[in-house]
Amino acid sequence: MPNRTTSPARTVTVIALVAIAAGIVIQIAAGIDFPTIPPGLFVTLVPAALIAFTSWRWTPILGTVVGVMLIVGFFLSGETDRAFDPSPLGGLVGLWLMFVAEVVAIVAGIIATMRNYRTSNR
Repeated sequence: MPNRTTSPARTVTVIALVAIAAGIVIQIAAGIDFPTIPPGLFVTLVPAALIAFTSWRWTPILGTVVGVMLIVGFFLSGETDRAFDPSPLGGLVGLWLMFVAEVVAIVAGIIATMRNYRTSNR
């Protein structure tokens, strides 16, 4: 069934979640210590798939939840020093890509969900 609730904000939410996953991969490639199977990849890519491939109007809020969860986790983890440490450069780039994408996912997820509930005829 085609996704009847596609909106620019919904698409941006998916792109932001995929960008977060890309940030994780960049950090791993740069040698930043991650678990063998990084849970962040599942935490971002599963909601991205749900948002992209379903027409459920509530799914974009998952982007907001993931973004908030990852930002809070970043600050609680004690890794904030890495945000300004250019060694390795890939770690810094990946971290900032994640951070910016998390903020985008939060905002776009809220906008897309609000739009879905305002325009839904279900």
